[in-house]
Amino acid sequence: MNWITQKTTRGLGYIALVFMASSCAAPAAPDYNTIGRQFSEVLQNSHFSRERFSASLYAKFLDCYLQSIDPQHLYFTQEDVNALHKKYGDSFGDYLLNRETSNLAQELYGMYAERALRHIAQAEAILHEYEKNPPKFDSDRVVPRTRRKLPRAKDDAELDQVWRCQVEDMLLSEVCRRENVARLAAEKGKPDPNAKEPSPTAKILARLKRVRMEVQEADEEDMVTHLLNAVAHVYDPHSDYMGAREEKQFKDMIKASLVGIGAQLREDDDGSTKIEGIVKGGPADKNGQLKLGDHVVAVDTNGDGNWTDILFMSIDKVVNLIRGKKDVPVRLRVQSAESGDERIITIVRDEVPMSESLAGARIVDLHEQGPQGEVRTYRLGILTLPSFYVDIDGGNVHCATDVRRILARMVREKVQGLVLDLRTNGGGSLEEVRKMVGFFTGAGPVVQVKDARGQVERLTVSGKPIFHGDLVVLTSKASASASEIFAGAMKDYGRAVIVGDDTTFGKGTVQVPRSLADYMPFFSAREGCGLIKVTVQKFYRINGASTQLKGVSSDIELPTVTSGMQIGEAEMDHAMPYDAIAKAGGYVCGTHTSAILPRLRELSAARVAKDEDLQNNVWYANYRRRIIKENSYSLNKEKRQAQIAELRDFKKKSDATRKQRYEAMSKDDASKLTIYRLKLTDLDKGELPLATKEDKDNFMREAKDPEEELEDNLDYPSDLDPVLREALYITRDMIDLR
Repeated sequence: MNWITQKTTRGLGYIALVFMASSCAAPAAPDYNTIGRQFSEVLQNSHFSRERFSASLYAKFLDCYLQSIDPQHLYFTQEDVNALHKKYGDSFGDYLLNRETSNLAQELYGMYAERALRHIAQAEAILHEYEKNPPKFDSDRVVPRTRRKLPRAKDDAELDQVWRCQVEDMLLSEVCRRENVARLAAEKGKPDPNAKEPSPTAKILARLKRVRMEVQEADEEDMVTHLLNAVAHVYDPHSDYMGAREEKQFKDMIKASLVGIGAQLREDDDGSTKIEGIVKGGPADKNGQLKLGDHVVAVDTNGDGNWTDILFMSIDKVVNLIRGKKDVPVRLRVQSAESGDERIITIVRDEVPMSESLAGARIVDLHEQGPQGEVRTYRLGILTLPSFYVDIDGGNVHCATDVRRILARMVREKVQGLVLDLRTNGGGSLEEVRKMVGFFTGAGPVVQVKDARGQVERLTVSGKPIFHGDLVVLTSKASASASEIFAGAMKDYGRAVIVGDDTTFGKGTVQVPRSLADYMPFFSAREGCGLIKVTVQKFYRINGASTQLKGVSSDIELPTVTSGMQIGEAEMDHAMPYDAIAKAGGYVCGTHTSAILPRLRELSAARVAKDEDLQNNVWYANYRRRIIKENSYSLNKEKRQAQIAELRDFKKKSDATRKQRYEAMSKDDASKLTIYRLKLTDLDKGELPLATKEDKDNFMREAKDPEEELEDNLDYPSDLDPVLREALYITRDMIDLR
């Protein structure tokens, strides 16, 4: 099946849900040399470009590998890069074709590990030096915010100076953070959260230790994955190789259904894995022994007494140890967050409810006074879709089915207008989005796809529409791929008003996941081969325009928290180009939406100008753009604190009025809004329950962050953030202008 998900971000490594997949008896080790050969053949023969391996590509493979494994240019010098090109630049791909993938992966990773460990040791030595003689932080030197696009250091001597500045920056950042937290705690009359923390240098040393351990614990699967992904990403940024561990996680992510213990993990500076959240109704929650804030230090995967020490282990590896088959126990050695006592907890793995990953909705009755003093009630809907999810292994999980049921209930409830929130939707199944377009347009073309031969197929949908009311599609720069197909179709049909950031992500390519086990020679081991997700098509709106690079522009642009961020396909290396094809026939663009759009913009602009929260977004977006452009942090403490103070003072100023404003808004909402909950579990109820504050927190109990508790982080009234609230008002305006 076609899969058009936005590429998931890698390397953040801070938070992960402990989930599932099947575990089995120890299989034969994967033959990565044959896997590399078959991967190369599938990539060349299946990718949209059909580009064959060549010497010019080999040099790009090497550059992409070095950029992916050393994105901040902290380990390899330009001298190193030149030497590596001399040795591998003309032969990189030949290693894969000649079944020497494992050798190349281990050689390159070995060079990376040697350099990484050397510079980590250098950083540790500098920190020990600073423990005895703390820096004064009074120089006029600066460090770049990111080194990703800067030239590499020319040699080791220059790189040593880069590292000294990096260490000084890490230490200064921690010192300033603690001073600001202590100041805020004093202002609030609360204890300083830093009181129980180790010294700044000790904390950074612990972080470096985790980095060192992650470098050292890499296994053959990690090394090969780094290598094959570098090759795939030269073809385009969304083609991927996934090893066995990542393949299991990918399949569960896209079907929004997990098996595990139901806990959210975070890497802690002391090397342990901290319990940050517990899914309500999940196995850990039902067991009752695991507590928020507990620290896991060892895992017995099969409950047979074979313990694995997980101190300083990466989250992905910890997840892999904890996951397993349903109804099979896993044992955790845990240190109590409260007493520090150590205990062993046994939890039986089971299905984990993932309601926050599924479609969900609310119905909002908006009561307003009309021009003659009469009270008018608008019945509006909000449908939130985190992804176009589906079970690619043939299960019964389909987002289109869920959305169809929600829309049917909304029709029965006589909803007049709908906001479809796709702001965090990074993509999903092409088939699911095809069906969903028809729910609003009825029969007709949905999207066009072009393959490597240049042949264009128009994908259509049949049947009658389900929802006939006014529609606003809420998007952001994070709305990608399948979200862009949907938004583009709604715009081309004139069926909806697109509201949000200036444009969506800009991913106009289609990937298919293919198990490499299906391509292995007859007698080869097939366990653990992983899969290749390869770009096979480009998709185009029915008006002929591609969403690639350009995305789908908003009809009404709103100030958002993401508007000042560098997010999008255009920011990615090796992105495929934009192009256009002929317009699809067989559809008619409605004229009502375009006719009322000028008035909708006028009404919205007037509200936005008066909305303090949206105007705060304007300030923050401009601030982010300036910081990104300057790409510079001062190593002078006084100047650094001044940089920090700019944002802190702005937040303090906006917080000064927020509490009073939100209290007034809440009072106003109480008289004007009646909000009903419409989750999948509510669809068959006779009367819909009223939405409550607890509804958005009913998925997971989360540990409290002592520093966040010092901030005045107030909830938006009625759980309607400023952008969503404005989208509702635009929907109301559409009803009025009919």
